[in-house]
Amino acid sequence: MGFLLAFSRGVDKLNAGFAVIAEYLVLFAVLISAGNALLRYTLNMSSNGLLEIQWYMFAGIVLLGASYTLRLNEHVRVDLLYSTFGTRGRLLIDIFGFIVLFLPVIGYLFSLTFPFFWRSFLSGETSMNAGGLILWPAKASLPLGFGLLFLQGLSELVKRFAALAGLITIETKYEKPLQ
Repeated sequence: MGFLLAFSRGVDKLNAGFAVIAEYLVLFAVLISAGNALLRYTLNMSSNGLLEIQWYMFAGIVLLGASYTLRLNEHVRVDLLYSTFGTRGRLLIDIFGFIVLFLPVIGYLFSLTFPFFWRSFLSGETSMNAGGLILWPAKASLPLGFGLLFLQGLSELVKRFAALAGLITIETKYEKPLQ
């Protein structure tokens, strides 16, 4: 189990690094958006490339930040019974969810998105808009994001098993978002 916990810590660090990139993408997206608006309304100039790069950054923000959000246990849940169980019950529900639902679905999404990106990369696909950008970097965020999410799912699964064995303590409490 020591090797698996070391793997889990490594995945957590990897996804924390990508979360920092996602945070900077938020800043860059805001600056580019403001700069583009300033150019459009003061100098009557605009660029499709500036509009497209904002979409690329938004994809990066969501897809690179999703795995870190999972690590923080902040993903939205359907909480019908989860909060009524104790820690052991919650760990068992999480294990079931990761094995039966999460990992197969995320693995499937990765398998769908990687060829989508790879074809774009090999062909050098570009946007059909005048002044548009190459498309493969945006498409690369899909398999990268799902790959990171899959790894984080494995990390969380290892932590749940370790917590059941009493090797580590993890917080299983989930608070519903305020409505």
